[in-house]
Amino acid sequence: MPTRQQPLSPTKRKPAYPIVPALRDYLAHYRRDQELPVLYRDLSYFRESIPLLDSAGESTLWETVLYDRHDMERLNAGLTRLYALLRVQGDLSLMQHLYVDRIDYCTFGNSLPFRIRIVNSYNDNQDYFYLKKADASRVFGLELEHLLSPNRMNFLTCGETLVEEHVIGIPGDVFIDQWLPRGDLKAVRVAKELVKFNERCFIRLLGDMRAYNFVALVVPDFDEPTIRFRAMDFDQQSYSPRKNFYRPQFFPENRHLALFCMRHLNPTTALQYQREEQTLIIQRADLIRERLERLLDAMAKQELAPGDHVVQLRTALAEHYANPDFLVCESMGDLIRESLTSVRRGLKRATGPESPRDFAFKD
Repeated sequence: MPTRQQPLSPTKRKPAYPIVPALRDYLAHYRRDQELPVLYRDLSYFRESIPLLDSAGESTLWETVLYDRHDMERLNAGLTRLYALLRVQGDLSLMQHLYVDRIDYCTFGNSLPFRIRIVNSYNDNQDYFYLKKADASRVFGLELEHLLSPNRMNFLTCGETLVEEHVIGIPGDVFIDQWLPRGDLKAVRVAKELVKFNERCFIRLLGDMRAYNFVALVVPDFDEPTIRFRAMDFDQQSYSPRKNFYRPQFFPENRHLALFCMRHLNPTTALQYQREEQTLIIQRADLIRERLERLLDAMAKQELAPGDHVVQLRTALAEHYANPDFLVCESMGDLIRESLTSVRRGLKRATGPESPRDFAFKD
C-alpha cells in the first residue's frame, strides 16, 4: 500500500440514485427485495431526540429518538419481524424473546440511517441492524462486496427502504490510534491485509474508504491473532471520476496505514499480496459467473454518476491497465466488467497462456 502521490481531499456529498427496474428485478430474483413490515418512513415520525454520547461523554453524531407509546408498540413488533426476515428468513418462532431496546438516528452521511438495537431477553445479548434510504449506489456496493470479497453481506430492500445488518469490527480510525501501535499484532500480517483490502476496493471501484468508513476485525489464530479489513460504507460505489478515490492508501486519514505498509513490506512482497487478492477475486467471480453477469448488466443500465465522471475515470483506468478497451465503456458497470477482465489478463500473462475455458467479463 505504499504511496508517494498527493493525498485526496474530501468530496461533496453525492446524490442518491433510485433503484431502477433492472436492479429491482435482480434483487427480487435473488430474494433481496421483499415486502417489509417496517419501512424507512415509518421511523421518521419520532416525537423527540436526545444526543447519544459515548463512554467518554463525547458526541457520537447519533441521536436516540423517542416515539409515542402506541407507535413504539407497533414498531417493536414490526422491527422484531424485520430482524427475523434479515436473520432467519422470517421464522418468528425463534424471535419471541427479542425486543427493541433503542432506536438511534444519524444525519451524518448520505443514507440518513436509523440504527436499531435489539436485545435477547434471556441473556441480554444485543445486536444491531439499520434502516436507510435506498440508494442504488449503496445497493450495488453491498452486492459487489457480497460476491467479490471474503465477506458476506445480509441486506433487504423494499421500495425506498434499505435494511442492513451490522458490520462488526473496530472502526479504522480507532484501530489506527489504539491498535496499530500495539506490539501484540504481527506487523507483516497487518500490512498484508491492508494491501489486499486496497486491491479489493480498487478492482470493484469502491470509493471513499477513509479510516472511519471501514473496520478492522481481529481474528484469533492458533499462534497469534491476525487482522481482516472490511468496508462498512458503500455510498461511494462507482461515483467519483478520480482513479485514486478508489485506493484507500491515498486518503490523508489513512496516511499512518500507508506509511506502516512502506515500513514493513518491500515492493516484491507487496506485489505478491496484491496478486494473491486478484487471484481470489477472479476465483470468486468464476464461481458466481451468472449472478455477477446479471448484476453487471443491471449496473450498466443504471446511472450511478454523471457522464463526465465515467469519461474521466475510463481514461485513467485505460492508462493504469494499459488497456484501450476501457475507452469504449459507457457506464460504471462497464468499467467494473473491464476491470475484472484486465485483472484476469494480467494474471494470465504472469502465469502462462490462456485456457480455452477462460472467459472475459463482457459480451
